[in-house]
Amino acid sequence: MVDDFRSAPATRRGYALGVVVAGALLVGCAVLPWAGLEVRSDLIGGGLADDIRGIDDRFGVYTLVAGLVALGCGVAGLLTRPRVAALAALPGAAAVAVLVLFMTDGSGLRDRISVDLGEVLSIGPVVKFGWFAALACSVAVVVLSVLALLRRA
Repeated sequence: MVDDFRSAPATRRGYALGVVVAGALLVGCAVLPWAGLEVRSDLIGGGLADDIRGIDDRFGVYTLVAGLVALGCGVAGLLTRPRVAALAALPGAAAVAVLVLFMTDGSGLRDRISVDLGEVLSIGPVVKFGWFAALACSVAVVVLSVLALLRRA
């Protein structure tokens, strides 16, 4: 019974460490490409792409700040009480909302351009891997911070 009691704080500290890792990855995802404009032509067998990194947009900067706050909450949870890491749920949820706003709020002409001329020319916006990685990291921050709050049964 004593071993079960001692393993619960270690598990919650593990969740706090997970919040630290997910927050750090969220910060890193802010510099990855999130979206872009892609031009393809089957006629010449190639294409061009113009990428927009997360920090190139105001929503990416907000996500970067949310990742830094989540990272700070996770570190505070590691150094003090593991339940402090549960505060990272707020910036994690804010990052999810900001990422959704990035996709729904068109910030320019390049978001609205879509031309398809068959095999001759195709122009359209694309979602890049950095946005998906940032979304996964922000959801991981929320889940891990909630798990750090819950008591182990």
